[in-house]
Amino acid sequence: MPQPPYYAVIFTNQQTSDTEGYSEMADAMEQLAQQQPGYLGMEHAREGLAITISYWETLQDIARWKENLDHLQAQKLGRDRWYQWYKTRICKVEREYEFHKS
Repeated sequence: MPQPPYYAVIFTNQQTSDTEGYSEMADAMEQLAQQQPGYLGMEHAREGLAITISYWETLQDIARWKENLDHLQAQKLGRDRWYQWYKTRICKVEREYEFHKS
């Protein structure tokens, strides 16, 4: 991950009971995102309340990713089948720090 500042897109959702094809689509979208200009990385938590955070260099990179045709199709399928609800937050990461137990 580069040094801040950069941007985080936090996608929080609750899935419906219809999960057929979801994992495959999520994997395909992650692979596609990795090919997009400005993509920096992604993290997931998918137990109960699902959270995916993707990291981007600029707001323009995020806007281009949102308008990607394959991503638009995945978004439509998500609204039609896989998500009970979702919320997307876009944040500027100004500072970061971490801890690792040795």
